[in-house]
Amino acid sequence: MGTSKQRWRISFHKSPSKQPSFPKEFICPISGSLMADPVIVSSGHTFERHCVHACKSLSFTPILPDGSIPDFSTIIPNLALKSTILNFCRSSLLDPPKPINFLTAENLVSSLMHTQKAQNLSSLRNRVLSHISTSSEESVTPRSGPTRPSCYSSSSASDVDTLNTNSYEEDELVGKLKSSQVSEQEEAVSYFRKLTRTREETRVQFCTPRVLSALRVLITSRYASIQVNSVAALVNLSLENRNKVKIVRSGIVPPLIDVLKGGFQESQEHAAGAVFSLALDDQNKTALGVLGALPPLLHALRSESERTRHDSALALYHLSLVQSNRAKLVKLGAVQALLGMVKTGHMTGRVMLILCNLAASSEGRAAMLDGGAVECFVSMLRKGEFDSESSRENCIAALYGLSHGGLRFKGLSKEAAAEELLMQVEEMGSVRAKDKARKILEVLRQKDEEEEEVDWEKLLNSDDDISQLRISTSSS
Repeated sequence: MGTSKQRWRISFHKSPSKQPSFPKEFICPISGSLMADPVIVSSGHTFERHCVHACKSLSFTPILPDGSIPDFSTIIPNLALKSTILNFCRSSLLDPPKPINFLTAENLVSSLMHTQKAQNLSSLRNRVLSHISTSSEESVTPRSGPTRPSCYSSSSASDVDTLNTNSYEEDELVGKLKSSQVSEQEEAVSYFRKLTRTREETRVQFCTPRVLSALRVLITSRYASIQVNSVAALVNLSLENRNKVKIVRSGIVPPLIDVLKGGFQESQEHAAGAVFSLALDDQNKTALGVLGALPPLLHALRSESERTRHDSALALYHLSLVQSNRAKLVKLGAVQALLGMVKTGHMTGRVMLILCNLAASSEGRAAMLDGGAVECFVSMLRKGEFDSESSRENCIAALYGLSHGGLRFKGLSKEAAAEELLMQVEEMGSVRAKDKARKILEVLRQKDEEEEEVDWEKLLNSDDDISQLRISTSSS
């Protein structure tokens, strides 16, 4: 019987008739034969091409005799090794190797799978049962840095020794996740949350279409423990950069957003963390906006849970780096909501980050100028209403973004008496603040003949689109 620390291995047998004098790097670890068409996979291992295709076809990932796990996501011809093998055969007066066909490779891999299953099924069941807990776990420890969601699991959060996994562990897990028995679902998803909590290899190994498909159903479960642990497990999977795009493409985001809108409170905390984690990948930013993540994230900024609020704000910050999402946020009325939060001192630092991004777009600038952002930011600078120096710097950075708003910005700045205040910042602020203040002052001090005769009061009260305004000069 195995223990939780037992490492599973596949015994790859080589027939003594297969030219034992060949260098071992010439032999495919799966077929045990001299390679005719060697390919390098993502992990750096080399196999016979059809053996790799057979493993992928059967969703089988072997653990090699040295304990390593190959990654079959990329396959590149190993032309150098192929040439070396052919030269070796010629110099040894041997016939060059012939590639095995796909059917033969598939039969070989299938045989290995069944052999391994017979040897390890009992051990697997014992290990799964020994680690299963039917009760919902406490939330894992909070984030220690700005690039991980609040529900990130630290290494001290669990005493589970994760396993070197293979397709049979996946079979067992998926079978339990898809069970018609609620108790089995609860056991499986609780175990899976623990299993993915600490080890990178495990998170990568189990982020498969089959597992994600099973989780997609459980994420919206009406049972609290199943829903909470399912979303928490998804957060754990999303921590690996290799998994982020795969998760979004699996179709799991829509139910995740449903949980963020109306799931159990702890589930919402994890859902906000999952969206934040997925938003860190540039390839996901536009997709998350299209899939509807922005409205519930905005709503979550008012959540009773601090964890949900903070992770939602960070998710919005990363999503608003993309122009399409900035335009959507403006249409959703985000500017008014975010300025309202800043005025009340609610999450000022993180909200200012989002406003900085919005100020970088023409739609965002127009909405912020209309919403009184200049007066708001200048007032905050004058009163020193910041929880940190970085928040103060972000406030000045947002003003700098608005300074690209042309005459409208100049008029609002003049009305708010911003120039004198910015001169003080330029003299005594941090390096970043000084630089931004100087650039804003340069904009404010730019003069031309037409501008000197602008009727600022009329301009500020105008409801017309700024791009359509025409400056009227006084006549004699």
